[in-house]
Amino acid sequence: MYFEDLPLSDNVLDALYDMHFEQCTPIQEQCIPHILAGRDVIGIAQTGTGKTAAYLLPLLTLLETQPHPAEAVNCLIMAPTRELASQIDQALQGFAYYSSVSSLAIYGGNDGQRYEQERRSLRAGADIVVATPGRLLTHLDIGTLDLSQTTHLVLDEADRMLDMGFADDIMRIVQRTPQKGRQTILFSATLPPQIEHLARTIMHAPVSVKLAVAKPAENIQQLIYECREADKSRLLANHFRVHAPRRVIVFASSKAKVKELHIQLRQQGLDALAMHSDLSQPEREQTMQQFKAGRVAVLVATDIVSRGIDVDDIEQVVNFDAPRDAEDYVHRIGRTARAGRSGSAITFVSERDLPALRAIERLLGEPIPRGSLPEGFESPHFKPQKRGASSPAPRKKTFARRGHHAARESQSASSAARGGKSKAGKKRKPNFKNKRAKEEGGEAK
Repeated sequence: MYFEDLPLSDNVLDALYDMHFEQCTPIQEQCIPHILAGRDVIGIAQTGTGKTAAYLLPLLTLLETQPHPAEAVNCLIMAPTRELASQIDQALQGFAYYSSVSSLAIYGGNDGQRYEQERRSLRAGADIVVATPGRLLTHLDIGTLDLSQTTHLVLDEADRMLDMGFADDIMRIVQRTPQKGRQTILFSATLPPQIEHLARTIMHAPVSVKLAVAKPAENIQQLIYECREADKSRLLANHFRVHAPRRVIVFASSKAKVKELHIQLRQQGLDALAMHSDLSQPEREQTMQQFKAGRVAVLVATDIVSRGIDVDDIEQVVNFDAPRDAEDYVHRIGRTARAGRSGSAITFVSERDLPALRAIERLLGEPIPRGSLPEGFESPHFKPQKRGASSPAPRKKTFARRGHHAARESQSASSAARGGKSKAGKKRKPNFKNKRAKEEGGEAK
């Protein structure tokens, strides 16, 4: 389906035309009509499927075409991390390029000057506010933010927000919005019982749109190294001696481990940076800018980087620890082999990681190939697994081609930024609908 086939506003279609976006992704095709119709929507989809545009495009259209209070926060978008909030805001700037809809991003980790700017901007009013729960509550508590007239509420990556302990904060915020006449949109990569309970609590007769969890891209070479827990650091150092890192993300299970690995890699003479929740927002932004610019070879990170970070040329992902959530494995290794490129993903698995590995292989429907440990490393002696109905049958240990390559998320910040030139002096493009009609010799629908 083409975007022009949907009843989006002319201003939104013009922005999409400038950004060379023509066809909807499946999640956009299924969600946009329901949101335009004013329905509550639950969207279950991974990062990389186009979910941000699936709610931003129809919400911009509704705010343009329907009457609403001029000085109220009409739409609130909540995201679990500063990085995702910033990325949503950048995408919004692109999609709203020709629109009169105003927006503001507020999130923690900034200096006092940024906080004061947020206060002044909130007093001036913003149609759309993109925020993390913690900073949002701060503004609510001190009275600089009023949600009493908010008619649209979006929870993006709701499962991640609950995992991070924001459940009570979310409910406090939702209670400050109108309980009647509010459209609520919830996006999540998974649908655990907590999300179902949240949906029943805050939504009214929601439409559910669920995309199957995509398998890892077929051009990712996956490999498991079964090792002892105590050998992981030495194994990582050996791996980087043999394969000099160029564009690598190393995922670890905790920020303490990230800090430790960062120090070790620096001591080994590698250009490495760490990304974790203890960094201030300017430090996070500087870290990501340096990594995106290729000034460092290795980024050591917690799962804060596994979703919503748009870097296309990652060559390899190393899972120092297997993620506890099987779907997080797909998110992690999905950082590589993007935009048609190839990539590799290796995972160190000790005995403590075995339950996680079994869950991952159940999700994939097949075992991941095992690699041989280098000389000087002792193979662990794992207890044999009792094979059950859910366990994958053994196969020849070769790289497998799995699934389809998930489409790039069309509303990524880098793409949205293409519409970010100053409006002054910019020649306006012809309306998306009218242009296509002229090209085809017909009238605009």
